[in-house]
Amino acid sequence: MSQPLRLCIYGSKGRMGQALIRCAAEDPELQVTAEVDTGDDFSAALSQCDAVIDFSATHITPQVAKACADAGKVLVIGTTGHELAERDQINKAAQTIPLVFSPNYSVGVNTLFWLTRKAAEILGPGFDLEVVEMHHRLKKDSPSGTARHLAEILAEVRKLDYSESARHGRAGIVGERTSDEIGVHAIRGGDVVGDHTVIYAAPGERLELTHKASSRDTFARGALRAAKWAAKQPAGLYDMQDVLGLK
Repeated sequence: MSQPLRLCIYGSKGRMGQALIRCAAEDPELQVTAEVDTGDDFSAALSQCDAVIDFSATHITPQVAKACADAGKVLVIGTTGHELAERDQINKAAQTIPLVFSPNYSVGVNTLFWLTRKAAEILGPGFDLEVVEMHHRLKKDSPSGTARHLAEILAEVRKLDYSESARHGRAGIVGERTSDEIGVHAIRGGDVVGDHTVIYAAPGERLELTHKASSRDTFARGALRAAKWAAKQPAGLYDMQDVLGLK
């Protein structure tokens, strides 16, 4: 039997970090050899692992990406809400190492990504497009990375610019809805792990595609699957659609 893939979990004290450690312990192909959080020595942890799974914070990701690229370690990024400059650092690291960067690692959500594209292509321009997401009250970024990606898929199909077409909530006298806008709405409350709905609305009918997550283990197992897959790939920037063979 081959040696297990040695993992470093960055953000190990967080909710996702704990789920990753718990789920990895159930997989004989994986071994968590380092757990890193704020204030820990990441350079020492890098020498003990083959791959890093980062569920820390957006401002930390660029440092993690550069360190992994310099050390030649596989990287799976689960944090969301990055600014353009932070994404540039991620793209740069992917020129050197296999790097999986996905807004969501759930197999079900990635199926939703695929279905969202297909439905938009089939239904055509006669349907108004809206995305609604709900997460727990502690979530810091809005909209969620998953909701943004769903809206980006819709914008791509419609040949629209996401930054110009996205409408993050509506208030006041905003006028009639235009055909070129995509509503993106965030709800926060309680301990909701993650709900996402894509709405296609036309006169006389409405189609809704919904995914509801009830456990963080779903995302953890997907990220672990991504790490095992990426360890066998050449350098490059990948997402969960690549991991699942949906492209």
